[in-house]
Amino acid sequence: MLTPQQLADARRYMGYPMLGDTLPNDRSDAAYAQVTAGRYQTLAHRLTSLRAEEEAIVANYLVTLAGLESGITRAADNLDTDKAAVWQRNRSEVSDRTRLYNQWRRQLCGLLGIPPGPSLGNGTTPVTRC
Repeated sequence: MLTPQQLADARRYMGYPMLGDTLPNDRSDAAYAQVTAGRYQTLAHRLTSLRAEEEAIVANYLVTLAGLESGITRAADNLDTDKAAVWQRNRSEVSDRTRLYNQWRRQLCGLLGIPPGPSLGNGTTPVTRC
């Protein structure tokens, strides 16, 4: 079974808000998806009912995502340097890392069969006319 920290991380990586003192169940979670014809499951249910081999895959995703997330923060440390001796920063490093991080977040959503949450979105930019 995933730890409480892994459950919270999975939810956050998938773009869903934290739960606070609300205990989600099969009927009270904003994150849900249709898994078969006429049958819906919540994210909380999906995460707490994984088979051992599925749990191992999700745990590996969480480790990868934690590394990608910290890589974005580390890359941001170099934003103040444009050139230093021979070294020259990659101007698109932070956006490249963010794009890869968000790609992995969406893959986790796909793996669990739950659509990306509000803070992750669907990866498109809507265009509207004024």
